[in-house]
Amino acid sequence: MKIDSTTPTGGAVSGSNEPRSRASASAPLPSAATEVHLSELAGQLQSSGETPAFDATRVSEITQAIAEGRFTINADTIAERLIASASELIASQPKA
Repeated sequence: MKIDSTTPTGGAVSGSNEPRSRASASAPLPSAATEVHLSELAGQLQSSGETPAFDATRVSEITQAIAEGRFTINADTIAERLIASASELIASQPKA
């Protein structure tokens, strides 16, 4: 790989001899307009953060039901929800 002799050395590319600080490097420019578009899935993931992902009370109830032999598995419900989830994933894939 050949290094171009017109490329400035010393780490500063913007013409300044001072390296940019991390804060100024990540700060948006005041005059620059930024527009962000989230996909539907990203919106769902973001909104799902409002509900707790882990319900300790429910886990302890299920653990106790398993220990007492009261926990039953409904295979039909599991299969239906698995198929629905797979269908949602397939539908959310961009069409090529």
